[in-house]
Amino acid sequence: MSFSISKWVLPPPETFESPKGSEGRVEWFRCLPYVLIHLFTLLAFFYPFTLWCLAVALISYSIRMFSITAFYHRYFSHRSFKTSRIVQFIGAFIACSSGQRGPLWWAAHHRRHHRHSDTEEDVHSPHSKSFFWSHTLWFMTDYAVPTFLKEIPDWLKIKELRFLNRFDWIPVLLLALACYFAPEISWFYSLTGLSNMQMLIWGFLVPTIFLYHATFAVNSFTHMFGKRRFNTKDESRNNWIVSIFAFGEGWHNNHHFFPGSARQGFFKGEFDLTYFILRLMSVFGLVRDLRPVPAWVIEKAQPPS
Repeated sequence: MSFSISKWVLPPPETFESPKGSEGRVEWFRCLPYVLIHLFTLLAFFYPFTLWCLAVALISYSIRMFSITAFYHRYFSHRSFKTSRIVQFIGAFIACSSGQRGPLWWAAHHRRHHRHSDTEEDVHSPHSKSFFWSHTLWFMTDYAVPTFLKEIPDWLKIKELRFLNRFDWIPVLLLALACYFAPEISWFYSLTGLSNMQMLIWGFLVPTIFLYHATFAVNSFTHMFGKRRFNTKDESRNNWIVSIFAFGEGWHNNHHFFPGSARQGFFKGEFDLTYFILRLMSVFGLVRDLRPVPAWVIEKAQPPS
């Protein structure tokens, strides 16, 4: 048991090869914090709910979801735009506070997903495994612990990202503490009237759970439900419902056909909130060189089916 507890606090291992035979074994005890955060969210039923609870939950969710989709996914995984070292660290830090591990871990596993999508080597495919496995259980295996350095040679020289990746629990803890102690600030309490526990629940616990499952839905739902514009080798699909909650990530068939674009909603009516915010950030010089969708990609599209 002491060995399992050490996995909660010690830096996750880094390796160039995946551990053999670890893809199908769930380490329940090691993932107890993930399970407990779901259980602690039930505290929401024991404290008053106000409109300020909803407001802080939406703010906490939205800022972190954008950081996941824009930085963890489109920037670190696919290099679909450029930015400064300071902005990339801020984006990584905020995304890391979602409890979905570090930026290098995220990018490495996602790049593997694209290379092996919906094959036996894709550990979170609902087709090679089960829907529930795809949605969350794969995240609890020994396979999902290490950061595969072979996948991310372009990021290994950046020391602050390596540090953040090794101590990915720090942003999570800091956000939880910031939420809990925010009502101690007189002007904040006067404005919202929220208690310490209300802030912890609605600023951290509830939106973190929604972040987990909105992100995981891209692994599961968008490989099973939706329509296809492009003939890809996998079962990726465009799902407008997932796109709403995941800020444009639901246009998944588009993305799998051409993953290098900063935009995933390729066509009219495919609203991509992440791309809209990136465009706004580019106006202020915070990001630049957003990679467009090439004309030949648009020409390859077929009527959704």
